[in-house]
Amino acid sequence: MVLESGNDFKEFSELIKNFNAICFYLSKNDCNVCKSLKPKIIEMIESDFPTINFCYINIEETKEISGQLSVFSVPTIIFYFDGKETIRISRNVNLLELKSQIERFYNLFFN
Repeated sequence: MVLESGNDFKEFSELIKNFNAICFYLSKNDCNVCKSLKPKIIEMIESDFPTINFCYINIEETKEISGQLSVFSVPTIIFYFDGKETIRISRNVNLLELKSQIERFYNLFFN
């Protein structure tokens, strides 16, 4: 499921509580790397980790969320399993490395 977050930290916190596993993709409108990476992340999650929900957050529109999470560079990808932040990657994203990290937590949590 692909979601978009609203503008406040309360809604963000509710998403974490409501889903066992969720990926937050934080970026800006003018980030070309973010635009090309986002579909690849969505495709990987949908094909390999179907239980994980995906949520896009535009940090230009959600300054409270980016401030609370200390996100200062884009893209930043944060995974929560069972309400706890487990994976955080910023700026330089290696898809194979990220997939390996996700598999480790995914298998622990869902198998």
